[in-house]
Amino acid sequence: MTPGREAITCPFDFSKGLEFDPAFAELMARDSLTRIRLPYGDADAWLVTGFDGVRQVTTDQRFSRAGIIGSDYPRLTPEPIVSPESINVMDPPHSSRLRHLASQAFTPRHVDRMRQTIVRLADTLLDEMAAQGQPADLVHHLSNPLPRQTIFDLLSIPENDWPRMQEYVHQLLATGPDSRETAAAAKAELRAYFGDLVEQRRRSPGKDLISALAAAKEGDDTFDDQELAVMALTLTLSGQDTATCQISNIAYLLLTRPELMDHLRSRPESLTNVLNELLRYIPFRKGVGIPRVAREDVEMDGVRIRAGDFVHVSYLTANRDPERYPDPHVIDPDRPSTPHMTFGWGGHRCIAVPLAMAELEVAIGRLLERFPGLRLAVPPKEVRWDTETIRRFPIELPVAW
Repeated sequence: MTPGREAITCPFDFSKGLEFDPAFAELMARDSLTRIRLPYGDADAWLVTGFDGVRQVTTDQRFSRAGIIGSDYPRLTPEPIVSPESINVMDPPHSSRLRHLASQAFTPRHVDRMRQTIVRLADTLLDEMAAQGQPADLVHHLSNPLPRQTIFDLLSIPENDWPRMQEYVHQLLATGPDSRETAAAAKAELRAYFGDLVEQRRRSPGKDLISALAAAKEGDDTFDDQELAVMALTLTLSGQDTATCQISNIAYLLLTRPELMDHLRSRPESLTNVLNELLRYIPFRKGVGIPRVAREDVEMDGVRIRAGDFVHVSYLTANRDPERYPDPHVIDPDRPSTPHMTFGWGGHRCIAVPLAMAELEVAIGRLLERFPGLRLAVPPKEVRWDTETIRRFPIELPVAW
């Protein structure tokens, strides 16, 4: 521990609706850098909360993601979620190379084709919800299956394997102290599964996302099999995690804040801007993600971060920085467009943002078009929320129309 700085124990287990974690609010009110202790890992860490500080850490190559590999780094889950081979724990130039190759699978042409798939899947799911009748659980009918079906369809994962894949993902994101062994087994199963799938697509390429990634080239440079398998695994995790939570969270906000629903109904062309404001506002996960380690001593805001120190950043607090966003705790559908950090920042910003935004635009847009009278079928206080993973989202969302 750095002399003179006592670490604050931060379980980051707050899961009350979409209220902002009081622990984060308190940390934001303290110094811009704070020493924290998380539930797992053998060391304390610095926490950076301000927008400018987070931007510095995520773009300054003196802070390394790759440096955490092999260490028992501070984290929220018993088993580290990320694999050592993942792009999420690579530094430039290695991560830059893979990101550049992967971006070729998310060109406007490819995303337009993906959007057609998302529209087809969303319409089918909403048809099924309408046929079942009201009340219906929006999580069950839309926000849970749509991201899963989208990424599985885009990767051409056989439908018989979908339930198994979903269970592995849930096990990997669990925070319970007894979940480590199960999570480690799930990670191993997923890596083996995608390794086999990559071999199949090398032999017999198709129109799926894995085949598109396999065909990506920069001169003579291409993905090798292990890189491709880990990339597919990363897309599977992120494709189900963030989008599932955010469809549910955005729907909940619209259902509990009539003025937002009225705004979108009267100005449907503002959908993308409103979605970005909601993405900025929503605390879609608990605590923090993957830390970095300082390669050398770094001075930040009058604090010396020493070489070897772990550094966590909070995208959630950066999104509420009042110096960046006036009245940050207020949802302003007319807020001028300003980039937020929900998809990350710098060299580890999510490579699949175009796909994620297409999913959200289609899911929320089609939902409001198909069910103009959509309303919550239970009092907001009766909505049940996830408490078993690092995510923040309603596990059921009963609606009527």
